[in-house]
Amino acid sequence: MAADFIITGDHPTHMLDSKGRAVPVANVKDADKLISQTVDKIHGFADDLNGQVERFKGHTYDDVYTTVALLAEHYGVKRGGEKGNITLTSFDGLKRVRISIADQVAFGPQLQIAKQLVDQYIEEFRDRIPDEIMPLLTHAFHMEKPGVVNSDAVYGLQNLKIEHPIWEQAMRAITDSRVLIGSKSYVVIERRADYGAAWKQVTINLAKA
Repeated sequence: MAADFIITGDHPTHMLDSKGRAVPVANVKDADKLISQTVDKIHGFADDLNGQVERFKGHTYDDVYTTVALLAEHYGVKRGGEKGNITLTSFDGLKRVRISIADQVAFGPQLQIAKQLVDQYIEEFRDRIPDEIMPLLTHAFHMEKPGVVNSDAVYGLQNLKIEHPIWEQAMRAITDSRVLIGSKSYVVIERRADYGAAWKQVTINLAKA
């Protein structure tokens, strides 16, 4: 029985509303009961599916790393240490499994200094900055959500060919602001229809299905 029901004996007597209050089942509209039961049913299936996906992910890592270890053993090498990016491709070349390791990067306080220097550069040379470049400068440090900036936009500034002491100092501050806080691994499962086709990811995420 769903968690939003309170059961006494063999049948639910009350349902919890959105404020946590126990409402007698007799006082709950049939439409609300139907909606709640449907949501609970779908969530039950989703919980089971989520567990299967987590187990599948774990088995995939185990299978890939076991395969690599067996290959290393074949060549008399004992595999150990940090695990890196790995790609396994089927014999027919139409299916592959990749484990990708991506660095997780944060920005230190130097980023704020870099922003101040870029703002200073804009203020001093506003009339000389091309129209197509100005948006890159003004929006690079925009926070997409509290405390989070678009790292691609920030690092993109370093690709601009601008020669000036203020700008160069700002770019050094961006470089110095980079803090590696860890890494995250991803399983990517792909297939293609034929040898000339592009790889397409096998979708497990419901939002992309």
